[in-house]
This record gives sequence, structure tokens and C-alpha cells, in this order.
Amino acid sequence: MNFYIIQKIFFKLFSFFFGESYALAFIYKVQLGKNCRLNNNNYGSEPYLISFGDYVSAINVDFITHDGAVWIWRREQPKIEYFKSINIGSNVFIGTKALILPGSNIGSNVIIGAGSVVKGKIQSGYVYAGVPAKRLSTIDDYFKKNKENFTRTKLMPYEKKREFLLNFFKKRYYPIKNMNSKKNKS
Repeated sequence: MNFYIIQKIFFKLFSFFFGESYALAFIYKVQLGKNCRLNNNNYGSEPYLISFGDYVSAINVDFITHDGAVWIWRREQPKIEYFKSINIGSNVFIGTKALILPGSNIGSNVIIGAGSVVKGKIQSGYVYAGVPAKRLSTIDDYFKKNKENFTRTKLMPYEKKREFLLNFFKKRYYPIKNMNSKKNKS
């Protein structure tokens, strides 16, 4: 069993028992800021080439630090490889299923939309989304635009939160119909 496989096994175990952030710092010596929320991500085969600032959230994100396209030259050049680091600033949210490609440099105070493909320099203070990720707005404009949809439910018990959200959407967007009513029976 080679060292890489052993590291992967220890990473999975440490992630399960202590959390992914701790496992990254302990097993791979990743530069990791304070209060990061990292869960169920794919860090590829070179996680030590990724650095995170403070207060970064990434769940179900793929971080790719190499380009496997060198495969087409491997017969002539068997040792060829291509790597670039990924750097992420502080106060960054990366949406689920985003793909962060080699050489990406994400500034601070950034929102990356779910499913986005990020490559290159992402400027601080903006919202990016899409394939490829494009700048959509400042984070301040995003906040203002969505302010009326924000709720204060984060620490509510489940049942209270459920009741609140059902009422919130019922009043705001559409009536939630009772599926058991006589009108809805066909």
C-alpha cells in the first residue's frame, strides 16, 4: 500500500471524527484560516496546493490542482505533469457543485454560485456564477437585492422553522394548496 492511499484513508477517518478542516490541516498541512466550513469536497490528489483564508464555506465542491489533459503526450513524455495552486481569500462562500480549476485565485468577500466553473482571478467584493463563472454584481448589491427574502431562522428549532417558512412563502409568493381538499381530487 503506497503512502498516497494511506493518507487518503487517514484523511477520511480524520474527516469523519474531527471534521474536514482539521483533517486537511493535519494530514496534508493545508494552509487553512479560522472558522472554515468545509464538507464533502473533492480536493484531488494534491490538496496541499490549495490555501484557504478565514471564514470560507465550501460544501460539495471540486478543487482541481492538475490538468489531466497531459495524458495525450504521455507516450512521448511519460513524466509530464501540469499543476497549479488554488488560493482562496477570506469571507468566501462557494456554492455546491462548483468546480475550481487549477490556477484559480479567489479574492476575499466573494460569493461563487452553485454549479459554477471557476478559472483564473476572481476579484474581491463580487458575486460570480455560471459556466464559466462571470461577475454578476457586488456583494453589497446582492445583499440589497435579496434583503426582503432573508429570514432570521438559523437557530430556530425544526418545527418552529418549518411553520415559519410555510407561512412566509404562503403569504409572499404563492398559496400552498392543501393536496387533500375536494377541489384537488380528480
